[in-house]
Amino acid sequence: MTGGIVAIVGRPNVGKSTLFNRLTRTRRALVDDLPGVTRDRLYGRAQAGGRVFTLVDTGGFDPPADQEFATEVHAQIELALSEADLILCLTDGRAGLSPLDQEVARRLRRTEKPVIWAVNKVDGPSQENAAAEFYALGAERLHFISAAHGLGINGLIEDILAHLPPADEAAEEAPAVRVALVGRPNVGKSSLLNALTGQPRAVVSPVPGTTRDAVDTPLTVGGRDYVLIDTAGIRRQGRVQRGLEKASVFRSLRAVERSHVAVVLIDAGEGITDQDLKLAGHVLEAHRGLIMAVNKWDLLKSDAHRQQQLKKELEMGRRFAPWSPLLFMSAKSGLGVERLLPTVDQLWEEYNLRLATGPLNQALQDITARHSPPQVRGKRLKFYYASQVETRPPTVVLFVNHPALVHFSYRRYLNNELRRALGLNLAPLRLIFRQRSGRRPSGGRS
Repeated sequence: MTGGIVAIVGRPNVGKSTLFNRLTRTRRALVDDLPGVTRDRLYGRAQAGGRVFTLVDTGGFDPPADQEFATEVHAQIELALSEADLILCLTDGRAGLSPLDQEVARRLRRTEKPVIWAVNKVDGPSQENAAAEFYALGAERLHFISAAHGLGINGLIEDILAHLPPADEAAEEAPAVRVALVGRPNVGKSSLLNALTGQPRAVVSPVPGTTRDAVDTPLTVGGRDYVLIDTAGIRRQGRVQRGLEKASVFRSLRAVERSHVAVVLIDAGEGITDQDLKLAGHVLEAHRGLIMAVNKWDLLKSDAHRQQQLKKELEMGRRFAPWSPLLFMSAKSGLGVERLLPTVDQLWEEYNLRLATGPLNQALQDITARHSPPQVRGKRLKFYYASQVETRPPTVVLFVNHPALVHFSYRRYLNNELRRALGLNLAPLRLIFRQRSGRRPSGGRS
């Protein structure tokens, strides 16, 4: 269950990226079933205490070298943090309190968001005593941590979970299907929105970056309610500029978090790129329904060779999610646009699927009998039973004697075979591996 967005902020060189890597590494085992997806270092997913939250390394408190802490940087901070549920402010215990730390603290105190304060690079009691000067920032509590060595991280995570809002159950029960339109700049997201609604509700321009914020557009088709979320284009992190564009990227990622289905648009003229695959990977890590749509397909109508070549590239690129729907369209001419919402409907039905326990466990038994789990380090893996614990997407817990020894290739095998056995053709299936030393007692519950 998702639990909000945490933004890590602080001046340069305090260890934000190290802490980001430390926290997101706690969830890597759960995403091993997505081989080939390179995670963008701007954002990541962390899991602790049964909660999953999105972590963002903002890097936004670094003013230009030839300017003071200027208005442009202040505006960028306000925008970049506006969508965060919780702010984690990191300082450097070795370098000591600096004027820039104090300026950061002043800016954060003017926000209405909860702030957790942590002093990094503290490796022992003596350093902790010296780092007590950071209480001058106005913090009621300081976490003294070492992101590099893992000291103090457990207490920090407990505080993060205590401050994050509970999952928005009311929003999850809303009847409207929330569909996020995401992609690189100028791939035609706003044009697709206009084509779906039948009127120019979004500004369409050939200049990349026209859409600066996520815009919600209610739509009813065939008696079903949708909310279309148009977002700013997301470039490769190295090309994201200061100020408004970085905040726009943050809000686009937020749009994925609050969607049910995300449509990743790809420019047929440019072909599929690493950034397209990273966006698709983020959608899957957020456990949202994924549709990949190739826009501007009409540009290739007279080039059959390039059409076939691009289709092969797409099949190779999306091997980590070959079940995700792939559509070809032209938002400008309307070609193929009529297929999008029916595809969303089909995916939505599977996304809410509740699996019967009997067929689920029979499928698990047949699948593991057909291809037995390999021995790892001399230990034979045993799968005992399965239980569905959530929908959106269907989430299944598999009880096994040694969860950490389940190789990613066998995870992928189980995911593919269970999807096939249970009739999941379009929606993702989330598998969670938990330890159990013996079989479930007769009549017992998971």
